[in-house]
Amino acid sequence: MKLTTRGHYSVKAMLDLTMHLDKPPQSIRVIARRQNIPQHYLEQLLICLRKDGLVRSVRGAQGGYCLARPPGRISLGRVLAAVGDTIEPLVKVDRSGQPEDWVTFALWLRIHRRMLDVLEDITLEDLYYDTRSHQAAQGEEGSFIV
Repeated sequence: MKLTTRGHYSVKAMLDLTMHLDKPPQSIRVIARRQNIPQHYLEQLLICLRKDGLVRSVRGAQGGYCLARPPGRISLGRVLAAVGDTIEPLVKVDRSGQPEDWVTFALWLRIHRRMLDVLEDITLEDLYYDTRSHQAAQGEEGSFIV
């Protein structure tokens, strides 16, 4: 399993907003710079996340983006779905479009279902605490790059 760039950047942006929850709304430019995400790409992702109700935008000189709900109520599965990222098992198919090996297909299907369950169980709050623990163990402070 591998996240697409779209999924990876979305998770980075959402975790960045979580890490700055106690601050004013964060501008696209600032998030993009902190997380090393192309600004135009980030704009497109934030539009998808806003449409799905995961972030909200604030207009004006002090405007930007912030989470639309508590980080403990936003799952990674929801973030990925909001930006259209799917995690699918790779299966070889024959000319008719049927899986070549049903045993392997059945195995990967079961693994895929479990991965989706795990992505729904992990929240931004979980990632926040994991990141803070990692920073503390490394003696790091401040911003992060996922």
